[in-house]
Amino acid sequence: MSLPEIVSRAQWRAAREELLLKEKAATRARDALNAERRGLPMVEIDKEYLFEGGDGKATLLDLFEGRGQLVVYHFMFAPEWEAGCRSCSAFLDQIGHLAHLKARGTTFAAVSRAPYTKILPFKARMGWTVPWYSSFGGEFNWDFDVTLVGDGEPVERPGVSCFLRDRDRVFHTYSAYERGLDGLGSTTSFLDLTALGRQEEWEEPKGRASALGAPAGSERIRYHDEYED
Repeated sequence: MSLPEIVSRAQWRAAREELLLKEKAATRARDALNAERRGLPMVEIDKEYLFEGGDGKATLLDLFEGRGQLVVYHFMFAPEWEAGCRSCSAFLDQIGHLAHLKARGTTFAAVSRAPYTKILPFKARMGWTVPWYSSFGGEFNWDFDVTLVGDGEPVERPGVSCFLRDRDRVFHTYSAYERGLDGLGSTTSFLDLTALGRQEEWEEPKGRASALGAPAGSERIRYHDEYED
């Protein structure tokens, strides 16, 4: 095994400060990239998608649960499988308390092609409380490029898609797949993918911090049992 070089504390500190300059540059570059992402145009969803969840049938608008934004995790679980993808399961294992996303007007949900009758027992086995819907028999997975045709058979791939709601109109703002999901899992990482971002005053473009009619992002942070949904 190749281990790091052993040095003095002073040498370590000098190397750490040199690396810190690069880390700060990467943070500024990430902020600029997030702003560019928020500047992407959006597409209105004019197709009626139908899902099945814990409360029965649901539309894409229903998945918002009344909030302004929706982040969908495309969980790989094909209809013929008896269990969900292991990598996707590891991804959901790291999802924290959703109250912090909800406080910023954003709903998180997983969607898979497997019938809900397969999703429900697997979800119970994993002990998850994340909203999870079946798109079985519909075109949602195909339209958002997470079910593809490979050698004549459907092939699943993981992804995340973000949506924005304006009253009863739904818009698709962003999608990412496979390695594009690296580093996701925290509240801020998901918000960085959305059109409204973290809703902080310092974010570009200006004016979106108050888009949902509430204080800016960091001012909303509470203990997760203190939020009023």
